[in-house]
Amino acid sequence: MIDSARTNWAGNLTYGAREVLTPRSLDEAGELVAAADRVKALGSRHSFNDVADTPGLLLDPSGLDVPVTIDAEAATVTLGGAARYGDVVRQLDEAGFALENLASLPHITVAGSVATGTHGSGERHPGLAAAVSAVELLAADGSPHTFSRGDTDFAGVVVGVGALGVVTRLTLDLVPAFSVRQDVYDALPWSEALAHFDEIQAAGYSVSLFTNWARDVVDQVWLKNRVPGAEPPGSLFGAVPADGPRHPAHAAGVPAGNTTEQHGVPGPWYDRLPHFRLGFTPSVGAELQTEYFVPRAHAAAAFEALRGIGDRIAELLLVSEIRTIASDEFWLSPTTGGDRVALHFTWQPRQPEVEALLPLIEARLAPFAARPHWGKLFHGEALDLAYPGLPAFRALATRLDPAGKFRNAFLDRHVFAG
Repeated sequence: MIDSARTNWAGNLTYGAREVLTPRSLDEAGELVAAADRVKALGSRHSFNDVADTPGLLLDPSGLDVPVTIDAEAATVTLGGAARYGDVVRQLDEAGFALENLASLPHITVAGSVATGTHGSGERHPGLAAAVSAVELLAADGSPHTFSRGDTDFAGVVVGVGALGVVTRLTLDLVPAFSVRQDVYDALPWSEALAHFDEIQAAGYSVSLFTNWARDVVDQVWLKNRVPGAEPPGSLFGAVPADGPRHPAHAAGVPAGNTTEQHGVPGPWYDRLPHFRLGFTPSVGAELQTEYFVPRAHAAAAFEALRGIGDRIAELLLVSEIRTIASDEFWLSPTTGGDRVALHFTWQPRQPEVEALLPLIEARLAPFAARPHWGKLFHGEALDLAYPGLPAFRALATRLDPAGKFRNAFLDRHVFAG
């Protein structure tokens, strides 16, 4: 029997750790980190590669009693490293607050999402890391370190890809609670998507396009808008309102039962910004994932490059999502240095075939300075991994972890090589 604690969410990776331990206090966690030769934190396991793997200790922070603390005056929330977004959003809403944005899945931990540069959608919204105002982590000697916005190393710590320590607490900025409606449109002609991409992205608080890259239409456009607000258009550059609820992979025959409510029905921010509901299997379930980020100025050219191999992609694809994310300043964030368009691929669980295709996709995207999502499948040789802040990040990692106990094969290949 497969030990689910030793495999990732998709089941495509078995961790190589010698042991998995769940400390019951921060002091115990610090002692375990200090004694380990190699160690990684175990989160929601929603990474599809070995970014969180280790040959040593997997430390499960879910046993730590770190309460959710809302500071109404400062408009912040402090929570533990094991907290999932879906576990805290109702409490925030009941207190009159919200997070500015959320990812598609509420099932993922805040710490893991932030550390890998995970994001939501919306041309005015940066990734989830932008909400972080403070991070507490256990460094290699087991001692706690707190980094706050404005500190010299803060921009390196937040999107830290697990290389700097075990995150035990984060503090996030809050905004007043708000309501959102979600409207879905079918069959946007690709010619119109290319000609009016900026207008489509401006049509919603959060906008997602779903495609298989092979058809002449973008299968769906999801618009999420705050209410009250302007009514969404009756049609969208040739796309028409969906006649029923849609799953992002509707074209692949996946039913819409686990998706958040559509058809313009207003609801709280936490139940509309994600595509999927917390109590159900997220996304498709049996799948693999890949994502690349290209500068927004290159979006149309990148779309055309992928459509040129659309038949190859569609053979292995469940659905692909296109979103826009605003720039941030975190050293290893995929969206550092300029607004980016994210090209996400939800693959059938056929890993050898997917991994054989990735170099071709990356070669197509190489002229556009494409960067990968740190937690998803990628090949890497043709991608832009020379982040401007990389030298400073390496120096910070050496200072906090001189013996490299938080390093692993993934980090050695993609962050510390060269």
